[in-house]
Amino acid sequence: MGAPKGGRGKETKVLRILRNLHKEESGQDLIEYGLIGLIVALGAVAGMGTLASSINAVFTQISSQLS
Repeated sequence: MGAPKGGRGKETKVLRILRNLHKEESGQDLIEYGLIGLIVALGAVAGMGTLASSINAVFTQISSQLS
């Protein structure tokens, strides 16, 4: 009877370790999504300056044609 208990104890310990690894990976995914969001946000902020200049130029051209 001693051998099955020891075997079961090792199985549960291994399963516990695997569950913990799985939990850690899902947290890692969250960090990766956050980093991707940060990169997209930085790209958007960098592109806004160029876009704002283009929009300003169009409105200036329209304003000069209306005057």
